[in-house]
Amino acid sequence: MTQNKFTTLQRFRLMAIGLLFFNGLLSAQTQSEKETKHRAGIVLEEFLFTKAEFPSCHSATIVELPNKELLCTYFGGTYERHPDVEIRLQRKKLDGTWTPPVSVAHGIQPDGERFPTWNPVLFQPRGGDLMLYYKVGPSPKEWWGEFITSKDNGHTWSQPQRLEGNLLGPIKNKPIQLSNGTLLSGSSDENGGWKAHVERSTDGGKSWSFIGPLNDGKKMAAIQPTLLTHADGSIQMLSRTNTSGEERITETWSRDGGLTWSAMRWTTLPNNNSGLDAVTLQDGRHLLIYNHATREQEGMGHKGRGVLNLAVSKDGKTWEAALMLDYIDEPEKQYSYPSIIQTTDGLLHLVYTWHRERIKHVVVDPNQLETFPIVDGEWPYEHIPLVLSTEQ
Repeated sequence: MTQNKFTTLQRFRLMAIGLLFFNGLLSAQTQSEKETKHRAGIVLEEFLFTKAEFPSCHSATIVELPNKELLCTYFGGTYERHPDVEIRLQRKKLDGTWTPPVSVAHGIQPDGERFPTWNPVLFQPRGGDLMLYYKVGPSPKEWWGEFITSKDNGHTWSQPQRLEGNLLGPIKNKPIQLSNGTLLSGSSDENGGWKAHVERSTDGGKSWSFIGPLNDGKKMAAIQPTLLTHADGSIQMLSRTNTSGEERITETWSRDGGLTWSAMRWTTLPNNNSGLDAVTLQDGRHLLIYNHATREQEGMGHKGRGVLNLAVSKDGKTWEAALMLDYIDEPEKQYSYPSIIQTTDGLLHLVYTWHRERIKHVVVDPNQLETFPIVDGEWPYEHIPLVLSTEQ
């Protein structure tokens, strides 16, 4: 009589191993499906570069040119505040490739003294020259605003001009242009408290008026505003904050083209004392990109910058969660200082700091987003859970 190859116990063990393997495959497939579902709308994720001559970079901004190319600027150098930090520029050509980083502005003064540069902001007004604003100085409390312009889509630039008086230019986020041509820049000052203000131009940026400050700078400390436009003509400002016990984004509204503003107040959305940005879409919706965390929140990485989120609103008041763009909970790792635009083809382009080492670019189709309500400032993790980034 032929002896069975496997004992009964061995058969059970093999069956158990097979079941575990099958469940593992099923679990992996389910997790993959969940991650795909929770990233609905993402068209492309890429880095502008993987290696550069500078070890550190931060504070990206992006613009669409009339020829449909994209430009992205950020500051890069040895580290933030180092005198060798310069404004770097890259171009995304129509073939989809990014050109290598080039320096377009520095902080070298006529007497040879050198200061770091900060927070570039690109803006293309209708029918005007391309504008690039940035800051120069040893620290945010002491910096001043400068700008350069380009008539050839950013291939060549004018000599730097320093903004006069108390003008600083757009402090981190892009200006907006109203239907009547008025330009509004959200700006702020960190000297003597964090105070937000608006700089307004009715002559295409040749001259600007200073409106503000819009908060006291201490009881409510707010900087780096971003601006949204609403169908009724009102303008909404959302700002980064640094007020003990009140780690939330603030808002204020204008009903007269940016001349006057309502009292600034807290929203329900958290803020970790880090930059944010927003954009009003062609269909009237509003998108906000930000770190949905507080500074010391457990599991949210370095100073709450371990998570980067995208939220959507129809009225600027009630927000819905759309995407968790990146997440990591490791010391010194961060996703921060995002910028967002909508290009003429309807797609969204997002750029942000990736661990202070690279700039990441994400393209999103806003019509493919799946959204879930944010209730009382709480992110709906049951629908859009934390998913560890694979690009580390």
